Parts: sequence; C-alpha cells; structure tokens
Amino acid sequence: MLVSSKIRLIRQRLRGVPALMSTAKESSGQWQSADVITAAAVSSANSATVSSPAAAAAAAGAEEVGAEPTGKKDHVAWRVLKGGFYLVGAAAVGVSAYVTYAYPVDDVEKYVSSLKASAFPASDARHSKATEDVNLTERIRRTIYSTTVSGFAKVADFYIDVRKSLEDQVRGFSAPSTNKLLPDLAPQEKHIYTLVLDLNETIVYSDWKRDRGWSTFKRPGVDAFLEQLAQYYEIVIYSDQLSFYVDPIVDRLDPKGCIRYRLSRDATQYINGKHMRDISKLNRDPSRVIYIAGHAAETSLQPENALTIKPWKLEADDTTLFDHIPFLEYVARNRPADIRAVLASYHGHDIPSEFRLRHKEYQRRMQERKQQNRFWRGSSVSRTSQ
Repeated sequence: MLVSSKIRLIRQRLRGVPALMSTAKESSGQWQSADVITAAAVSSANSATVSSPAAAAAAAGAEEVGAEPTGKKDHVAWRVLKGGFYLVGAAAVGVSAYVTYAYPVDDVEKYVSSLKASAFPASDARHSKATEDVNLTERIRRTIYSTTVSGFAKVADFYIDVRKSLEDQVRGFSAPSTNKLLPDLAPQEKHIYTLVLDLNETIVYSDWKRDRGWSTFKRPGVDAFLEQLAQYYEIVIYSDQLSFYVDPIVDRLDPKGCIRYRLSRDATQYINGKHMRDISKLNRDPSRVIYIAGHAAETSLQPENALTIKPWKLEADDTTLFDHIPFLEYVARNRPADIRAVLASYHGHDIPSEFRLRHKEYQRRMQERKQQNRFWRGSSVSRTSQ
C-alpha cells in the first residue's frame, strides 16, 4: 500500500510540471526552480522504481505471513483426519482379530444372517400394512437402521468370505497329510494293541543352555520300558515336533528297533494353536489304542484313549515308566474288548497305585475262591467215605 501511494504522488507531480513551466515567468531563478522540481520528480520516480521490487517482496512476505495461520490450520486438520482413519482401521483390525479368535466362522455367519432378518423382515401383506400405519419418525428411524445394518452386513459378508478362504488354505497345511498314517496291520497281528508315545517330557527331555546349546536326555527306565512292552505292543512315536528333530532322537534312543513307526508334526491336526494327535487317522481300531504322554488329554482329539503320566523334566529319581509296565502288560495279556472303558475306570486315579490295589483285591478274591473250592471238595470227599 505504501509503494502504491508513492507512485500515485509521483505521477501527480509529473502532471503538474508542464503547467508550472507554461505559467512561470522567464526568469533564471524560476527556471532553476522548475528544473529542480523536474529533477526531484525524476529522482523520486527512479528511487521509487528501484525500491519497488524490494517493497513488492516485502508486501508478498507480509501476505505470506498473514496466510501462515490458515496453512497451519489446514495441516492440523489433515493430521486429525489421518489419525481418525488410522484409528478406525486399527479398531476394525482389532475387532476382526477378536472375532476370528473367539468365534467360529459358522457362528459369525449365523449372527449376520439373523441381523439381516431383523433389519429386512419378510415383505408380506401384514408387514406392509404395519409399515403404513407407523408415523414418519418411525419410518425414518427404520430406514436409518436398515441402511446401517445393510452396510455392516456387506462388510461382514466380505469378512466371512475372506476368512473362509484363508481357513480353507490353512486347513490344507494344518490337517494330517493322509487319512492312513500307518500301514495296515498284518493279518496275524490283528489282536495286537498299539501303544502311542509322545516324545518330549514323556520318554525324553530336550534342554538348552548357553554353554552347551541343545541337549536331549533319556527318561529313567525308558530302555526297559521299550524292550519289555515291544513284546506285547506295536509301539509308535507320535510327536508334534518336526521330523528333523524326531528322527535323530529316535535313532539314538532305540538302537534295538523296539519302535515300529514314528510320526511327526505333519501328521498332527493344528487346532486353536495346538498340534493335536488324531487317533482316528492311525488306521488302527481305536478300541485297541493307548496314547501315553505327559499332557495326553490336552494334546489328543480322542481323550478317551489318553493315559496321562507325570511330565518329566530331568528329575533323577523318576520311576514313572517303570511303574506303568505292570498295568500295560496286564492289559496286553488280557486283551479287554475296549481299552477306552478300562482307562475310564481309572479316571482320576494314579494308575500304578490303583492297579496295585485292584490286583491285590483280585488276588484276595481268587484266594478265597480257592479256599472255598477246597472246602467243598473236602466235604464231598468226607461224605463219600462215610
């Protein structure tokens, strides 16, 4: 504004110079004053012209300074908007993760279907008449609700489709590689029971330390356990570890070949973050299969076949494997029709201790029966002699 005022003033002065020269008297002093005025005007115009770029820059700077608060406001608004987008996205991811963890996809699909049914009821005559009877406010409320549910349902349908696709792909990796994990039994071995053993904390223990790295230790009594029961059972290792971990351990653990087969992680069923053993995929009669592990009930899809023993973690005085040999030998020799019923009868008891008590009771009954038989035999002999 200041520069513009100066330029207008200079122009007015320049316009007044000819009039001043025509009316002035022809005196040297007067001509000198006109020359001085003209020179001053020209000098002022030059100075104004020279200084105008700097003034223009200053004016532009002033305008920019004045515009800075608006730019800052726009920047803050954009940051707030962007933060809102991030927050909504994070909330959507969190809700999706929770729903995926907490609810099966079938339950989610049923809930979405029921929500659609409540938002979009069947268009029969009674419903149409009821809709006409409601007031305008209720109609608006229903329209807003239906629109909101419709948008949510579309998002939910997309989520269900994506989740089903992902679960189908994961199922291909998490399911056992085949429905027959073991080959068929020979005809002469149809009566043999199958003893399935977990590896870690059951018959061995793997431990890591900084000075020596990974080391694997044999559980006390494992050699006698395998050699004794291999006479009666088909012994199978069923581990949730990878084969490159299982195979070297079994090779060193069983130089005599008591273990017939070994199954590793690719033979398990991955469910809820755990690698579960599926007895039904062993190609064996489930009524003749015993699964022994430190966490047998929690790692088997058929807990009725599970025999849980104390997990071993390097206790030197452990006798668990020794203690279970008598019970397992008795089962193999007597061949019950369904081992699952036998295991159920021991539920909640320490099997070795309970088996000893039952065995003593059985021997006592047998002894009493023998004495009774002797008594009746003696009575019959005495009567005959009389």
